[in-house]
Amino acid sequence: MIKTRERHGPAVHYAGVDIGSVSVKVALLDAAGAVVADRYDRHMGHPLRVAAELLAGLLNGGDRPPIAAVAVTGSGGKLFASITNAFFVNEIIAQARASARLCPGARTIIEMGGEVSTLIVMRRVGVGGGGIIEDFSMNTICASGTGSFLDQQASRMGLSIEEEFGRYALRSAKPPRIAGRCSVFAKSDMIHLQQIGTPDYDIVAGLCYAVARSFKSGVGKGRPFIPPVVFQGGVAANIGVVRAFEEVLGLRQGELIIPLHHATMGAIGAALYAIDRGIDNAGAFRGAAAIAEYFRTQRPEPQGMQCLSLDRELGKDHCAVRPISMDRAGLVDAYIGIDIGSLSTNVVVIDADGAVLARRYLRTAGRPLEAVRRGLKEVGEELGGRITVRGVGTTGSGRYLTADYVGADVVRNEITA
Repeated sequence: MIKTRERHGPAVHYAGVDIGSVSVKVALLDAAGAVVADRYDRHMGHPLRVAAELLAGLLNGGDRPPIAAVAVTGSGGKLFASITNAFFVNEIIAQARASARLCPGARTIIEMGGEVSTLIVMRRVGVGGGGIIEDFSMNTICASGTGSFLDQQASRMGLSIEEEFGRYALRSAKPPRIAGRCSVFAKSDMIHLQQIGTPDYDIVAGLCYAVARSFKSGVGKGRPFIPPVVFQGGVAANIGVVRAFEEVLGLRQGELIIPLHHATMGAIGAALYAIDRGIDNAGAFRGAAAIAEYFRTQRPEPQGMQCLSLDRELGKDHCAVRPISMDRAGLVDAYIGIDIGSLSTNVVVIDADGAVLARRYLRTAGRPLEAVRRGLKEVGEELGGRITVRGVGTTGSGRYLTADYVGADVVRNEITA
């Protein structure tokens, strides 16, 4: 049961929790609404456990913290609230409340997290930061053009999303056009750019602009982005996306605001809402103990089926690498095949009878030529100068670029190969 607290009395704190698809954010505010502390962490598929741990750490580990209220928001907020008796706040209201308080005068709010992108239009800002929501819009169920989309592409290219990705984007002077409305189309565009030798920093910048254009058209849907525009959520830390938004939205310097606590604005807004409503639920809040009990009483998943495996007879003769016989006189004639895909690069060396002498499977990681170079180096070191290369063939999406790079004799499409 939610109780209300009178405005006078001893000093108290309010805690806010924002449970998203990728991360958990917590914030601790004093009674005046000032941020005392906040935390952000990726939950890696365990949102409830991480939320309980972060909150307990923020409140010095107590299940019954000396605070007035705990408020929760986000996609995982309702479940957390039902288990712990926390006060649930709609995420649109929470995001708007934080922006109105910490960025007075904000007219447009862009919130971009792991899988959800939100546009909030504020009609006006009242005294004390009580902004009024005029309209809002969210992305569809597809997470393309959000933080997870950027995470996936950064992983494919072997870049750190927290540090390298944004810095790479700022190096580009002419970002190429990449589709941002669909991850599949974006991947196709990236593969094409990689195979024609486009620098990584140009591709990264193209992704940042794809995200900004996708948000403007897919979420904005023709609405004007009236400055000041507040950009918050985890993606706001990406300086490449920040630059893209400024250019795509035609904003002048200073019209796009990145709040100091941009990553935890949802948690801050939930706590602010509890303060404004005078919520007092600290006595009923159950905390980490309730989360532990919830998992203890859940019915375990049924045991899965046995893993699939190759047929033993098939694998015995066709999957093994045949070593070069040491009693062969002279060098062995060999042929190299290279398969360059969007995710993996495969290098194989066979003899004239078709027996596999050496092979390598490597991650392309957005750098096909580097993967080819590494694969050739490794099989070369393994075979140790005991072969004479008589021919080289390439296949896969990067077959033409690689053929030019290594001087291949044969280029074939994947179906033929």
